[in-house]
Amino acid sequence: MEIIISATKQELGKQAAQKGAEFIRKAIAERGEANIIVATGASQFEMLSELVKENIDWSVVTGFHLDEYIGVDETHPASFRKYLKERFVSLVPVKEFHYVNGNGAEKECKRLGEMISKHPIDVAFVGIGENGHLAFNDPPADFETEEPYIVVNLDENCRKQQLGEGWFATFDDVPKQAISMSVRQIMKSKHIICSVPDERKADAVRNTIVSNITPMVPASVLQEHPSTWLFLDIASASRL
Repeated sequence: MEIIISATKQELGKQAAQKGAEFIRKAIAERGEANIIVATGASQFEMLSELVKENIDWSVVTGFHLDEYIGVDETHPASFRKYLKERFVSLVPVKEFHYVNGNGAEKECKRLGEMISKHPIDVAFVGIGENGHLAFNDPPADFETEEPYIVVNLDENCRKQQLGEGWFATFDDVPKQAISMSVRQIMKSKHIICSVPDERKADAVRNTIVSNITPMVPASVLQEHPSTWLFLDIASASRL
């Protein structure tokens, strides 16, 4: 695991985007195309704003959505489909982007699983939750399933984070379930770009790096990946 600490969130976002873009361009140079995973949430704001500025032939890039709430309409302010369309897909001419429809549950998991199995992932852009989750794989995460997309239950800490970030008006409004890319599917990515700003993530960052690999700290599994790049700012690195 390579750890890069920046002075500000803006610099973190720029460095993460540059490294991810480097890997995307390399895949295009080698195969004529690239496949990526794109995360959402407050941790990805700065990275995505920089990634869309990178010199990449987006017309040969296929994207996959990491996770989505079950029961949240695409027009809802918290919808990750809405987030990705506004902050990424509408800004770059990607070849194709496969969204997660949170209303489809099991059928949607099967559809996406079949699709991603045909597209080996070159770069996964991810974050880490305050509870150490990776995508919406909350502790104790399922490290064993081979299914690419799964239905997961969101724990209380995860739901509190979504409320605290301003995506929902009340705690009761935060969904209790989501469709998430599985841990094993994320780990199949050739390169992982993990962007984690803010002091509120400092404990999760420390646990990710120094704890034993355990489903109770889902992101700790990143220690096993041969090309994980962890981008932090001073605040999120403050407990190291």
